Amino acid sequence: MSNFARAALLALSMAGGAAGAAPGQTPNQVVEATANELARRIDGRQAELEKNPEALYSLVNEVFLPVFDTDYAARLVLGRHGRAATPAQRQAFIDAFYDFLLRSYARYVLRFEKDKVKVLPPGRAQPGGDRALVLTKMALADGKQIPVDYSLRQTPDGWKAFDVRIEGVSYVQNYRNQFDAEIAQKGLDAVIARIRADSAKVGTELPK
Repeated sequence: MSNFARAALLALSMAGGAAGAAPGQTPNQVVEATANELARRIDGRQAELEKNPEALYSLVNEVFLPVFDTDYAARLVLGRHGRAATPAQRQAFIDAFYDFLLRSYARYVLRFEKDKVKVLPPGRAQPGGDRALVLTKMALADGKQIPVDYSLRQTPDGWKAFDVRIEGVSYVQNYRNQFDAEIAQKGLDAVIARIRADSAKVGTELPK
């Protein structure tokens, strides 16, 4: 995955709100409201948060977790391997994968600039649909506009995000491809252990 794609995955955190989505919010409203909340929470605190990883992780978790469908996203990433896993293995993978995402991409939140993200008008709604796609454009330093699209699904707790496509590339598909061969070769328990080890090595310093 390119450095930009990694940076753009900070946008996953835009799919949630600090206290979860308000009842009745549309998917687009959830994304827009959360962009405002994320910008407010990090404003003027970038240097402080970079030096305090636990505070950064806590902030991103509060914004990210309430409306990110961790279970569903992890099941999609596991794919065929999820059917053979025990409930305990599935839960261990969900927890390890979420922690990995949180720690890997939290540092990119420090680069988040709300005015560089534009939420596009929603397309034609499908009555009764339980899926939605929120289209956005993210501006790079060189002025290039990159499409970053969020897949959400309706749950009893409101709209929750489960995938992000950056220039058409799905993060779920990306990780499913990455883990598929590794799980087949080494087994799910070994992959869970590797993910946990990788998470423990992550810092908050941004790549140059």
